[in-house]
Amino acid sequence: MHASRKKRMLTMTQGSLFKNILVFALPLMLSNVLQVLFNMSDVAVVGRFSSDANALGAVGSTATYVTLFTGLMIGFGTGVNAVMAQRIGSADEDGQSRVAHTGFIISVVFGAAVMALAMGFARPVLTLMGTKSEFLEGALKYVYIYFTGAVGTAVYNFGNGVFSADGDTRRPLAFLASAGVTNVLLNLFFVIVCGMSVDGVALASTISQWLSCALIVVALVRTRRAYRLRISRMRPDKKYAGRILMLGIPAGIQNAIFQIANLFIQSGINTFGPEVVEGNTAAVNADNIVFELMAAVYTACTSFMGQNFGAGKRDRIIKSYMVSLAYSFAFGLVLGLALFFGADVFLSLFTDDPSVMEAGRQRLSVMCLSYGISAFMDCTIAAARGINKTVIPTVMVILGSCVFRIFWVFCIFPVQGTTTLLYALYPVSWTITAIAEIAYFIHAYRRAVRVLTPPPAAPQAAAR
Repeated sequence: MHASRKKRMLTMTQGSLFKNILVFALPLMLSNVLQVLFNMSDVAVVGRFSSDANALGAVGSTATYVTLFTGLMIGFGTGVNAVMAQRIGSADEDGQSRVAHTGFIISVVFGAAVMALAMGFARPVLTLMGTKSEFLEGALKYVYIYFTGAVGTAVYNFGNGVFSADGDTRRPLAFLASAGVTNVLLNLFFVIVCGMSVDGVALASTISQWLSCALIVVALVRTRRAYRLRISRMRPDKKYAGRILMLGIPAGIQNAIFQIANLFIQSGINTFGPEVVEGNTAAVNADNIVFELMAAVYTACTSFMGQNFGAGKRDRIIKSYMVSLAYSFAFGLVLGLALFFGADVFLSLFTDDPSVMEAGRQRLSVMCLSYGISAFMDCTIAAARGINKTVIPTVMVILGSCVFRIFWVFCIFPVQGTTTLLYALYPVSWTITAIAEIAYFIHAYRRAVRVLTPPPAAPQAAAR
């Protein structure tokens, strides 16, 4: 094996899980948080430097809507990750190649479909959410430009899923960092130098999406691994297409479900004044940072469980889940406390308006002490994905984190009508859903490992 590749890869089916999961997750954490920070730069730059007074509210009003559709593409990438990890664990090189080429084709088609849907539904959904009239046209402009990069985002998430399944999280990090630095520089150039506003930061995001796509495709073409992309093999495989979609679509729906529920929450936020809307916009960036850092551990959980499941190593499957759960809870708790005590410093990155900062503090006071709870739900869902179980966990998420939240917004929130009561639905829904997810996972895991455990030998009849 080439020396440089040895440095990039780690073995998931042997060695210390505590060490390997952390080593795997750290570059992915940096990758995820860089992506959030670069997206935050859109908000920060228009909030600080745009001459348009409504620019911050316009970009902020699209946050949930944009995440709704990007969540679908991220979910598709996790489907590729799970299927590829199992093929690598089984040492199936032909299967790895088929998964890679099938996944690439699907990612292009899927990205184009997301672009069409996001642009087509933008006006009715943003209007339904109660987006304030002074923000609406700017929000639509941002969405229309931003999603011209949807295909690039889908392909990048596909490539990230392939490399991370093989234990290589450093190259996707490097590619995203390059694209992200480009995004920040273009944000500043378009807004400060060119005098653009919402359109400038949206265009910068689109260019960076296509750059990350180009970098990861070049890497997949040049790799020496079995999943190397080649034009001669660029055709879909029905079997693996089905597996990728069966895992990726529920994962994408799961991500989207949270955002669909958040659309209703945003409608509740929109009933307050502009200061609350902008304060919520600033504070939501804290959620994005913490959740993306924790998501790196969830990806590790799926990858490690997938490889060990494919390799038939029963003892390492459940241990991968327990170690990942411990890490994700710890990260959520520590990061939440840090943001709680540093709320003013964090919010000052986006605004210097005292009323907006106070509104942001109201959200952070609830969310920062609750992030750790979400680990029990999300990590368990990732573990179920690693053993090919996604449909029932997705249904549970729909009920616990979508239907319940909508019920809360329309039936419980109006009782007092305070932002604190509105934000409280997050930890309550996480707790309810986590209990159901853990109960299901225990049942699914016991059934899955029976296949990996050979039946006991039949006792020989006693000699007569």
